[in-house]
Amino acid sequence: MNTDEKMTGDLFEVDKRLSLKPVVDFNAYLRSAFGDGPCSCIRCTDGNGDENGYAFQHSFTFDSKPTQRRFATTAGSDVLQVLKKAWLSYTKAELPLSGVLALDTVKEFVEPQLHKRLVPLFLASGLVKDVDGALHLQPQAA
Repeated sequence: MNTDEKMTGDLFEVDKRLSLKPVVDFNAYLRSAFGDGPCSCIRCTDGNGDENGYAFQHSFTFDSKPTQRRFATTAGSDVLQVLKKAWLSYTKAELPLSGVLALDTVKEFVEPQLHKRLVPLFLASGLVKDVDGALHLQPQAA
């Protein structure tokens, strides 16, 4: 195979790691982590959607549509569990549980249209904390 054939072949190759079950499951999890409409919890309802003073954000806007974080399935420990499985499957290495999260690596196995959901979910779940623009993993309760 000559150089031109190799380059053309590379254009059409799909990374097989993207079809691994934990990676597919993580993308499905990102899709389902947010529900339609703004948050309707008692605090948001009583405060007319004013989230000032909240430790973690409840309502988000993606693609000009209001959405809400699904609290029952998006605690930091839940997010960490599915992320760890996808990370291990994709990278063949354990996810470092402290320090700065390698967001660029996470984006490699997340569908491009879901990239905009990553940071809001990671922050709102308490999985990470933004420290001077870097996402630092936070200790999670087991």
